[in-house]
Amino acid sequence: MNTTKKVQNFALIGAAGYIAPRHMKAIKDTGNNLVAVLDRNDSAGIIDSYFPNADYFLEPERFDRHLDKLRRLGPDKKIDYVSICSPNYLHDAHIRLALRNNAHAICEKPLVLNPWNIDALKIIENETGKNIYNILQLRLHPAIVDLKKRIDNSPKDKKFDVDLTYITSRGKWYFSSWKGEEQKSGGIATNIGVHFYDMLSWIFGDVQSNIVHLYEKDKAAGFLELEKARVRWFLSIDYNSIPEEIKATGKRTYRSLTMNGESIEFSDGFTDLHTRVYEDILAGNGFRIEETRASNQIVYDIRKQKAVGAIGDYHPFIKK
Repeated sequence: MNTTKKVQNFALIGAAGYIAPRHMKAIKDTGNNLVAVLDRNDSAGIIDSYFPNADYFLEPERFDRHLDKLRRLGPDKKIDYVSICSPNYLHDAHIRLALRNNAHAICEKPLVLNPWNIDALKIIENETGKNIYNILQLRLHPAIVDLKKRIDNSPKDKKFDVDLTYITSRGKWYFSSWKGEEQKSGGIATNIGVHFYDMLSWIFGDVQSNIVHLYEKDKAAGFLELEKARVRWFLSIDYNSIPEEIKATGKRTYRSLTMNGESIEFSDGFTDLHTRVYEDILAGNGFRIEETRASNQIVYDIRKQKAVGAIGDYHPFIKK
């Protein structure tokens, strides 16, 4: 009996961005093949480091036609998975393109920009029989997994005080790109914070209240009350938000998570998390569409409400 595992054929949408190499590495590390790539930006030479023989397309129409052609050539040629690293506002359309071509979709965060898009995509999943997966890699980080176990084993009525601070400096280019347009990126809380909100709601439970204290194009802050936590959060892409002692080390990024005054260290260990997610998907698991709903609703509610200012229980960085 032949037990040789079939090599899975992948296509990739969005090859020139920051996160795409992690997907290419994950495809290669899991022993599979990247067959076709779409990106209207042709600065995608990184492909040569992983899959130099992949077909490359600048226009989505030609890419779509190519996937359809491969599908018609039979199971050995068809695309099994489409990995999506395109701008946030295009995720919904590119997921539909994948499923329409009889392939599963593996999509970066945020899966979609609006909560109701999740329901529409679930209908298409049912119609096509293909699955939509999201990259929720923090759920596989060892330190985060250990923290969730601690919370799960804590008294049911215990509520923790959590401070989340994430500052990742960006230059002027950011505001000239799609990331600087809220209609395309979802704004700062969505673009750089969605994976943290997923992590928090996964660990501490459902949202009970969601208050925004500060919301600007380059920074935001607020308060989330979850079933088992009171969370003060602060996000920024402004270098000036970084504490002076961190600037003195030459770093342009600052990440901090504290719980009841205890620092939860998870700065390291990110390198291979995408590969872990791919392994999980290929093993028949993976994070499915419904698991994105909580964080998607959180970031939607953040950008749709008015900031109330520094009142109540707010993050101390607001005063900086």
